[in-house]
Amino acid sequence: MRRAIIIRGGAAALAALAVAAALPAASAGGKAPPAPVSRPLYVTQAPIVMLKDLDSGAILFSRGADKRFAPASMAKVMTAYVVLDLIRKGELSRDKQFTVDEATWKKWNGSTGGSTMFLRPREKVSVDELLKGLITVSGNDAAAVLAVGIDGSEEAFVKRMNVIADNIGMSSSKFGTPNGWPDGGVTKVSAADLITLADRLIRDHPEGYARYFSMPRLQHGTSPDGKPIVQPNRNPILGRFAGADGLKTGHTAEAGYCFLGSAKRGGRRLIMVVAGMSSEKARRDEAERLMSWGFEQWEGRELVPAGASVGRIDVGKGAKPVVATETGMAVRMTVPKGYSGGYRAVMRTRSPLAAPVVRGTPIADLVVTPDGLPPQTTPLLAAADVGEGGWWARARTGFYRLTGW
Repeated sequence: MRRAIIIRGGAAALAALAVAAALPAASAGGKAPPAPVSRPLYVTQAPIVMLKDLDSGAILFSRGADKRFAPASMAKVMTAYVVLDLIRKGELSRDKQFTVDEATWKKWNGSTGGSTMFLRPREKVSVDELLKGLITVSGNDAAAVLAVGIDGSEEAFVKRMNVIADNIGMSSSKFGTPNGWPDGGVTKVSAADLITLADRLIRDHPEGYARYFSMPRLQHGTSPDGKPIVQPNRNPILGRFAGADGLKTGHTAEAGYCFLGSAKRGGRRLIMVVAGMSSEKARRDEAERLMSWGFEQWEGRELVPAGASVGRIDVGKGAKPVVATETGMAVRMTVPKGYSGGYRAVMRTRSPLAAPVVRGTPIADLVVTPDGLPPQTTPLLAAADVGEGGWWARARTGFYRLTGW
């Protein structure tokens, strides 16, 4: 059954929802819908562009977001997500060392395999160092060694990538390699899916994102004359645009110069995709201009603080009858600068949830609709673990459903 808790008003009213959202609030029915709000103008020649405010879920600009294209090295963000997920689950350690086998080295060394972190045959290298090489210098060799080390082959790892991509909602994407190397058109993504991937990576793995995606340079390996090899981060706006802190570039003949990027200013985080640019400079300039527009022409108004409770949801066949929801980060309503309208807020979920419920997993959405603007959706997380219950727990749940006690 779909359950919704509705409230209208200003920031104070939504703060009350955050404290006592389990109590249904009346929807202001019967009123005429508000007139559309004039959105800030953005003009671009880029064929594929998308800009999202992470905290509110608001899409600030979109063009060609559903068009599928080859992502090139932006595919490595999916590889990073898979590896970070394994680390979070305790199935892989950052300190685990993989050996660079001869076949992988021959396929992906710098003379034949594009971008490289200059791994050597039979070198032992940690997962931690491979992630640094994967993201900072876009090492195709790093991606392959991670794939082979984790699943025995690149093909097996790619199957894992596609399962997880489907699980996190990348509905129009398919991966054929762990590094985005041209594969006859198998690997395809959309800008909307890349935004979803970046959103989930930053939310699900904040420590990993902070550790790997904003390194200014990587030092790994030695040159023939014995000097350390130091390579700068490939991110075109890192160190140039205030608040820029991650993700990846890509380039293919089909899609042109592309970039999946993120920046944070004043507590707001924006995620962007640009694709189809004609040169590295055009890509960098468009990324900076789009980000500047997003921060300067729009503002985020905090409605619910991070860690706030936002109602409870029934749990079926669980050790407890309900689980509380909470905000993983501050919820903001993103509106044009100077906006003076109100909003409508709805908490949506499937009820009852099926046990077990794992703390920190998304179990509901807080949908905020500013007057005259599209809805903005922020996921709400389970505030506690709820295991599967035995017959006594199910009986107690039934009593709770009848009495509220």
